[in-house]
Amino acid sequence: MGKAMEMVLYTRPTCSDCQDAKTYLAAHGISYEHKDVEAARELEIDMKEISGSRIVPLFAFYKRGLFGKRRLEHHFIGFEENKEELKRLFALL
Repeated sequence: MGKAMEMVLYTRPTCSDCQDAKTYLAAHGISYEHKDVEAARELEIDMKEISGSRIVPLFAFYKRGLFGKRRLEHHFIGFEENKEELKRLFALL
């Protein structure tokens, strides 16, 4: 069976909270899909659909259904203020 959850992280290079999140994830060997909103402005549309906002970092957690379709389970805006809840979800990746 595959992973319980998958994570997508939306960031911008000028965001210090984004850089802190990426450093934390790398230090803990946590896998994720990275999306640089600065490099691909159309990702802002995805962010608005997920969270209603364009604020980064945006963490989106997905589960795959029986037929492989990805379903959004949780999302969080910001790293430091959500760190404890994010750690709990990182364990499911």
